[in-house]
Amino acid sequence: MLKQILRATAVVALIAAVATPVAVAAPSPEAAPGAPAAVARTSVLKGQARLGYPVAEEKVRVTVNAHSTFAEGSFPTRSWGTFRISHVIDGRNYWGDFKVDCLTTGGPTATVTGRLVRTSPGHPWRTQLDPHTRMGVSFYVPHHGKARAGLSGATAKRAPLLSKCMAPAADMPVVEGGYTLRDRTTQSGPTARP
Repeated sequence: MLKQILRATAVVALIAAVATPVAVAAPSPEAAPGAPAAVARTSVLKGQARLGYPVAEEKVRVTVNAHSTFAEGSFPTRSWGTFRISHVIDGRNYWGDFKVDCLTTGGPTATVTGRLVRTSPGHPWRTQLDPHTRMGVSFYVPHHGKARAGLSGATAKRAPLLSKCMAPAADMPVVEGGYTLRDRTTQSGPTARP
């Protein structure tokens, strides 16, 4: 009896394993002629600002030019752009440039992550971090009032990367400069995809 139950279970599992990919791989029907064009939602975050860093003698500045398109759901289908984190310590400006791999937005908030592609000469990140490590920055950009930003920092050498689209709370106030955020505006037709 136990053998028959195990065989029946194995057959059901085999059928499910074979049938599921076929169902998922079935092509979707084409849009009918004259149907409206595809719609994409686009977010853009731009600007540069000095942040209220807790060490008064040091200055932290974040410059960003990030874009993303969204279909359904909260994660972008495509993100691109750059951001730079610069940190002045003892009068020396250390900076790192990042290639954006995610910009996600919601109302007045945004999170940007990217991979490190270049640093200032002599930057400690060159020896302390793995090449192309990921860092994240969060932004709070209200229509009125003070903007804020938060920095993730980087993971230690040989440690797992920061997850894409993740950054800490925006806890540092903008003290000079500012950001503009356009949250998921809808575009249709041929201009929907940049």
